[in-house]
Amino acid sequence: MRSMSLAIVHSRALDGLAAPPVTVEVHLANGLPSFTLVGLADTEVKEARERVRAALLTSGLGFPTNKRITVNLAPADLPKESGRFDLPIAIGILAAHGQLDAHHLERFEFAGELSLAGDLRPVRGALAMSLALRRQGISNPQRALVLPEASAREAALVDGWPIHGAAHLLDVVRELPALSQADAPPWPPARPEAIRTPARHGDFAEVKGQAGAKRALQIAAAGGLGVVMVGPPGTGKSMLAQRFVSLLPALDGDEALESAAVLSLSGTFSMQRWGLRVMRAPHRRPRWSAAAHRRAPARSRWRTMACCSSMSCPSSRARRSRRCASPSRPAASRSRAPRARPTSRPASSCSRR
Repeated sequence: MRSMSLAIVHSRALDGLAAPPVTVEVHLANGLPSFTLVGLADTEVKEARERVRAALLTSGLGFPTNKRITVNLAPADLPKESGRFDLPIAIGILAAHGQLDAHHLERFEFAGELSLAGDLRPVRGALAMSLALRRQGISNPQRALVLPEASAREAALVDGWPIHGAAHLLDVVRELPALSQADAPPWPPARPEAIRTPARHGDFAEVKGQAGAKRALQIAAAGGLGVVMVGPPGTGKSMLAQRFVSLLPALDGDEALESAAVLSLSGTFSMQRWGLRVMRAPHRRPRWSAAAHRRAPARSRWRTMACCSSMSCPSSRARRSRRCASPSRPAASRSRAPRARPTSRPASSCSRR
């Protein structure tokens, strides 16, 4: 869709596994040259202005240096982060400037980070984006997803959805005009990497003793229950938690996709971890709230990415409550005398007691 100097490009943000749609609206107007980006954008998104400008110029494409550029990321109340909007902003500028046919953009959704030379770098959450597209494909028109090559191979794990990969901005620019030519070859879809057999976990047969703990874990695995293991360090909590995964059934296709999508949100997904249940063991010294709650809103939490975890609760509480005491510096008493209020008399007239 395009009206004069207005172009609309479709993309997606990251909000867990939801991946809500984002409309990138690019408008070119006469006036003082400027580049304004609005729509509740984070610092990484606002820095796209410099990356997009340099990528277009170094790729030999035209940049409207004498125009007032306004980019709106709608909806305005949805937070946007990371550099995934570099590619849709660049495509929108080219379409609004007349270098691309904006009618073809309705059939695609773009996401990718641009380097200053125009290369496309991988983005987090590619698998979550393709899953969101498949869920919304029943009610919405089918759109293909254009991603960097590494992210496209990851997103292509979702069957039945067109995914296209590109290594450079010029690859996308060359393929879009070819859609209007009947004799042009179709844009080849991205193909996923070969699925590898998950690595083998430890077995409970390797554990000597711990009959009560092993019995409790077997009951929890059979009933789908949660387990909290409490005890001092060295009693075998982490060892049992690592082998607890071997009691759980293998992940089916949908469960493996959702597990891989959660790992994709944090940027830690690889085909070596496909279908593999993850065990998280945070260290006992940092607080659990610091490991479970992170400031980045779209990244996965420790408790979300873990199928089981272990932590030495009593020892960690004891370490935090223990006060430093030495022969030269005794431990502070809990009951302290109230501090004397300062006097208004000058120091020379004060009498020492």
